[in-house]
Amino acid sequence: MKVPLQFGRDGLTIDIPSARVTVVEPIFVKGLPDEAAAFAAAVRKPIGSQPLAELIKATDRVAIVIPDHTRPLPRERILPWLFAALPHVPAENFVIINGTGSHRANTDAELRLMVGDAVVDRYRIVNHNSFDPATLRPVGKTVDGRPVSFNRDYVEADKRIVMGFIEPHFMAGFSGGYKGIFPAVADIDSIKHYHRAQVIGDPLSTWGVLENNPTQAQVRANGSLVPVDFCINVTQNRHRDITGFFCGDVLAAHAEGCAFAKRTAMVSCPQPFPIVITTNGGFPLDQNLYQTVKGMSAAAQIVAPGGLILAVAECSDGFPEHGNFKKFVFSHHSAGAMLDTINNAPVPILDQWQVQLFALILQRARVALHSKLAPGDVTRAHLEPVADITACLAAELKRIGADAPIAVLPEGPMTIPYLA
Repeated sequence: MKVPLQFGRDGLTIDIPSARVTVVEPIFVKGLPDEAAAFAAAVRKPIGSQPLAELIKATDRVAIVIPDHTRPLPRERILPWLFAALPHVPAENFVIINGTGSHRANTDAELRLMVGDAVVDRYRIVNHNSFDPATLRPVGKTVDGRPVSFNRDYVEADKRIVMGFIEPHFMAGFSGGYKGIFPAVADIDSIKHYHRAQVIGDPLSTWGVLENNPTQAQVRANGSLVPVDFCINVTQNRHRDITGFFCGDVLAAHAEGCAFAKRTAMVSCPQPFPIVITTNGGFPLDQNLYQTVKGMSAAAQIVAPGGLILAVAECSDGFPEHGNFKKFVFSHHSAGAMLDTINNAPVPILDQWQVQLFALILQRARVALHSKLAPGDVTRAHLEPVADITACLAAELKRIGADAPIAVLPEGPMTIPYLA
């Protein structure tokens, strides 16, 4: 059976040597017939807020926070529509903040791909740097009394707009909303505390859960330490067409967008599968192994204990090379050893949150990877490198039985599979 998968920019069609294949994907929603007109309408009649143009004066300094290159938000389309909706505000009054969180800064070439040449050439854009105290300003404290700092340009603005893409999220329930602010423009100590082991390990820090989710609770509490004046969130289909705009008050707009995403993305499965094939949603989500843990986590929701997860992700940006993910994974001999280090660390270690979830998945199932990573590096990361997907599946079916059922998540973490 041939199944097309989202892989890199071009996709990949695999040949599964079985007829017992269940394809698990979101309900397909057509893109809006006129995205620009829909955006204009959404900011004129927002959810729980005044119209955007009435909120912002011509003299206001306006900070716009966008997600970094690992998120598939169509910034290059939305930003020009946003500026057109605020014609009374001069270009020099805007600053676009690339909300990198703890990720690396984006290059000029990447920014041009993300937002378009015209925006780069006309507007000031800054890469958030969570590691540089000189670029940060204190904004308050967490509910447990820890200091929090945000990007200086963000704090010093008169008005603040956050842009985001609502998708299922393996810790926060859904992305979007205040997550575009925290951890996106926060200091590194706050980011590490936010991702501490007991919070990430909480069973309610998971896909599709907002209420009583300790990760989402921190996102909302910390993200609102400085007022956000307007939220622009979107949902998209597999073709990256915009299917909905959810604009206005952060909490109200995000709640409507998450409800919409939940109706289309949550898929019930009747039983666990001994083999689950997953992607990480293609480019830009599958640029590195760090992000690909999300697709593995989606598969882990329905894989049988001891089964095989086969992740298909390009990983053109490596592990990535920045941060501690690669070093952490390479320096431990097993998933259990990784978890021991995390659970015994006196303070959170950079990137331990992704390692923690990765290790928990490795304890549940065998994980194989088809990617552009060097096979030796894949092995050192405790994964099975796969060059020929069909041959890998044929060998696994020979081992466990030719009639074993197989699940496929062609869009990876864009789907929330769950056991009925």
